[in-house]
Amino acid sequence: MERYLCCVLVCLLGLGLMRTEAFQVEVRDESNKTCIHASMKVNFTITYETTSNKTENITYSAPDEVSTAGSKCGGSEEAPLLVVNFGNNFSLSMNFSSNVTVYSVDAIVFTYNTADSTLFPDAKNKEIFTSVRFVGEPIPMNATYVCLHEEVVTTEDVVQVYWNVSLQAYAQDVQLKKEFHCSDDATTTVAPTTPKVTTSSTAAPTPTTKPVDKPSIGNYKVFKGTETCLMASMGLQLNASLLVDGKTVWTPFNINPNRTNSTGSCDNSTALLRLNDNETTIVEFYFTIKNKNFYLQEVNVTVFNASGFSQRTNSNLSLWEASVGNSYLCHKEQLITVSEDLYVHTFDVQVQPFGVNNATFATAEECFADSDLSFLIPVVVGAVLVFLIILVFISYLIGRRKSRTGYQSV
Repeated sequence: MERYLCCVLVCLLGLGLMRTEAFQVEVRDESNKTCIHASMKVNFTITYETTSNKTENITYSAPDEVSTAGSKCGGSEEAPLLVVNFGNNFSLSMNFSSNVTVYSVDAIVFTYNTADSTLFPDAKNKEIFTSVRFVGEPIPMNATYVCLHEEVVTTEDVVQVYWNVSLQAYAQDVQLKKEFHCSDDATTTVAPTTPKVTTSSTAAPTPTTKPVDKPSIGNYKVFKGTETCLMASMGLQLNASLLVDGKTVWTPFNINPNRTNSTGSCDNSTALLRLNDNETTIVEFYFTIKNKNFYLQEVNVTVFNASGFSQRTNSNLSLWEASVGNSYLCHKEQLITVSEDLYVHTFDVQVQPFGVNNATFATAEECFADSDLSFLIPVVVGAVLVFLIILVFISYLIGRRKSRTGYQSV
């Protein structure tokens, strides 16, 4: 099955036209006190392989009738777990963690069953699949997380769309009046009743072969509680192969930092930077640690345009390496291959995903392209070529002299 997910726009429109009920659940402990309260609307767009070896998409909405079997309030040695069961062996679970000041959803796990002949009548593989997405966005303790606007969570074969979300963990049997809103809610007080659909006014740039200017540099941060845990500064330009009037056209377009929101997560060994450019392009950078160095391991790009949206991922990278506690710096343009039809160009990159103190970059470790040694390469190559030419010329002279000597002897 293809690694990427590609859905047509009519599928997205179906989200707005489909009647989707909000489910509302509570998880109670042994003393019947509420520890988790959740209410939300969710749509799932799933890509699967058919018996004719084709790729199909279906959109499924979580019903209002669900159960919470398997959910746990947690304790001193066990984290809270919300499990929402519905349909024919479908489930949505959220793992929580906390410290003194914040709690977070560490992972969202969606399980679906392609043996359900109603939803997947022509599925090639009749089995249960699991889709996992690590989140980790911090929420202040004793606050209810609220997001009225659409939030999109992407994995390899599933796009999850959430809206009208109210989530409260570590509730202690009280309805918390303090609300922590997602970034999209902060710009408006009007609650949408359906997920917003990307239109031509907010879509990615129209395909064109004309060159675009160098992208502006954006400064991005990720917070863990109230502390900055990841910092990044860079210019981003995407180059995608799009089908226009039956022809493939390579289309460059820039990420605009003035309309881009940065979110993500940090822990001891992994970090995520998610950049959302006005709901038209989402670029995610995953960092990890190996042998006391951090590096960029994965880039995930979701592009929305007039014909739908698509996702590309490269999880086998080993870029932007520097010592943990330092920052990585590279002024030169770099090219990241995400897939055969999508590339990311980066400019003036400085990033520190671990060990950030006082919201400032630590000592910068420069990339090789920025170092003085990089200028020596053409000099060395040129010197080697000159040496080879001289060597060949000397060999030619020696051979010619021997040839003349031979003639004189005769």
